[in-house]
Amino acid sequence: MKLKNNKVTQIRIARPTDKMTDILRFYQEGIGLEKIGTFSDHEGYSGVMLQLPDTSCHLEFTEHLEGSPCPAPTKDNLLVFYIPDANNRDKLVDHMQKLGYHPVTPENPYWQEKGITFEDPDGWRVVLMNTPGI
Repeated sequence: MKLKNNKVTQIRIARPTDKMTDILRFYQEGIGLEKIGTFSDHEGYSGVMLQLPDTSCHLEFTEHLEGSPCPAPTKDNLLVFYIPDANNRDKLVDHMQKLGYHPVTPENPYWQEKGITFEDPDGWRVVLMNTPGI
């Protein structure tokens, strides 16, 4: 049986953090994602879910009561937002810079051609691409 024959109703991308406040500032106040859910002290874990615009996909950030080592990923682990309107993408880049987030050079030069890359507080990379996607 193939996945394409089964309806997938939602996708959640989940990862831990030890910097929840900083992560929420980056993704909510910076990128502009909407909080769609939270949970607290579920067997030592608490978390927040943030909706990706116009999708049934969301990000979940969790923290454990006892902490988590959360090793930094490689510089080529990316979350890519395809933003077809250059003006909208540039406004978001300006907004991020006003909040103190500055572009970083991507590992793969492909992402620099039409994208602007930022690094979140945990070291994960986010690319704001000015293309319609695939």
